[in-house]
Amino acid sequence: MSIEEQYDKIFRYCYYKVHDRHLAEDLTQETFLRAQKSGQQIDVSERYLYTIARNLCIDEFRRKKAEAVEEETLEETLPQEGFEASLVEKIALEQALSKLSEEERELLILRYVNDEPFATICELTGISRFAVHRRLGSAKKKLETILERREEHV
Repeated sequence: MSIEEQYDKIFRYCYYKVHDRHLAEDLTQETFLRAQKSGQQIDVSERYLYTIARNLCIDEFRRKKAEAVEEETLEETLPQEGFEASLVEKIALEQALSKLSEEERELLILRYVNDEPFATICELTGISRFAVHRRLGSAKKKLETILERREEHV
């Protein structure tokens, strides 16, 4: 796998963790810098890159939590045409994802955003293929249920 493909995957992973494009870019760059400083071969160690990125995202979350930054709550809006409708859908998905556990979000991101094979997910998470398959199925159902409930209230 080329370094560009790895960079894209790590960026997407970070972006879905922190929901901020600029911060995700910074975290991705920091991931590759730390991998380079450690002497690991970047082309071979995708698992190592995910581990670094995950730890950086956790550190960022802890830093924000320690600063007690409060996010503004978004008012519910009725879906509109075009850009606004897609923005509302994106916000709804992010809110639904936030109701899942960290593990469920991570599994969904790895499988459906980064299109990682089950073998890679098993290696990254340290859980069996059967457990990954079962937990992914459960996370998808949970996400669908949350989104369906939201649609009923709109």
